[in-house]
Amino acid sequence: MNAANPINEAPNAPQVSPSSAIPPDELDRMTDDIIAALKTVYDPEIPSDIYELGLIYRVDIDDDRNVAIDMTLTAPGCPVAGEMPGWVENAVAAVQGVQSVKVSMVFDPPWDQSRMSDEARVALDMW
Repeated sequence: MNAANPINEAPNAPQVSPSSAIPPDELDRMTDDIIAALKTVYDPEIPSDIYELGLIYRVDIDDDRNVAIDMTLTAPGCPVAGEMPGWVENAVAAVQGVQSVKVSMVFDPPWDQSRMSDEARVALDMW
């Protein structure tokens, strides 16, 4: 985890090697922009974005600016399971500096409501 990049302290924030070849200012901007892009993707049945829902398990930015994302769904039988990885890939690929995006769907560990941010809990009235 990059100590110079405090946004990486969130459990689902992009993870970057401390010895990244990407200049720190650019890395910070890319990290912020990737998170902003992820926040534009919504499950059509839930009025909260996938980042705040905790559906993003891992985001890795390598030295060549390739982004690898592990994500999950609220339920394996989600009707948009086949489409959502493409939505995530398209959103992140639009971030300046990103060379490529690979999205992998994972179900271990299974998603549960404890992964949601306070923002998502408020939006879903789940206090």
